[in-house]
Amino acid sequence: MSKQSKPIRSFEDLRIYKLAREFSHKISELIRRLPEDEKYNLKEQMRRAKLSMTNNIAEGYGRYHYQENIQFCRQSRGSICELIDDFNECFDEGYIDEAYRDELKGDAYNLIKVLNSYIASIRRQKQKSSNDQ
Repeated sequence: MSKQSKPIRSFEDLRIYKLAREFSHKISELIRRLPEDEKYNLKEQMRRAKLSMTNNIAEGYGRYHYQENIQFCRQSRGSICELIDDFNECFDEGYIDEAYRDELKGDAYNLIKVLNSYIASIRRQKQKSSNDQ
């Protein structure tokens, strides 16, 4: 994954948002593979968590206050952790094999690392803004 070089004009330009959307598509594929009897349980839980993951990145960016943005990113990180638990549940129920579960979990942990870097970047911007005043 390369560093961002284009100027950020909206949340859609954020590397973390783009990666979260890619990850969301993978989760959608998994949801389609789950049995119908999970429609109102695991499928719906995963659908809500994947939406929360990207929605919170977008909403935080739109708040324009550093601390609010960080808080929404933390909520997004929590949704990613929920999905990791859901992947374990899918494995435990025999819906996916261990290799696929580990691939999804690896993607999730990588996304958390990128999100943590984004949060650190916001903190640096906040500090710089405080120092400039």
